[in-house]
Amino acid sequence: TLPCLPGARPCIPKDFGHGSLVCACSATYCDTLDPLVLPAPGSYVKYESSKAGKRLERSEGKFQSSLSTPGLLLTLDISTLYQRVKGFGGSLSDAAAMNILKLSRPAQDKLLRSYFSESGIEYNLIRVPMACSDFSVRPYSYDDVPEDYELKHFRLVDEDVKMKV
Repeated sequence: TLPCLPGARPCIPKDFGHGSLVCACSATYCDTLDPLVLPAPGSYVKYESSKAGKRLERSEGKFQSSLSTPGLLLTLDISTLYQRVKGFGGSLSDAAAMNILKLSRPAQDKLLRSYFSESGIEYNLIRVPMACSDFSVRPYSYDDVPEDYELKHFRLVDEDVKMKV
């Protein structure tokens, strides 16, 4: 396993031969993160992953009012806000649901906790594609009856009922 770094629990690395590692999760173990804590005003927390083996490696720093060393210059204008972030998440496609359901119940629980719990990355949103997508094993829709404007023939399919809903 990789060394335990602040902000991350040890990863069980798996190499699929494409130049980078993924962390393997099983029914008995899945790496986790320390709970996120907002940094003090004027400070930041950075989480970095890399092909070289870093996995959500946590580091801290302080914002400077002027650049004193060469490097990346990032200017923040905190007087103007453009949008609010509602949260972060991912997509629950047919392919994702099929792969999750192939896992044992304990492995499913560990995987879902790694996404949605405080010991994971704390997703709070999920997107579910309507009908089939490019991550489905077959083409389907919910109402293929021509001119059914009232959607009287609308029906969810097995993929939705058994895997996503």
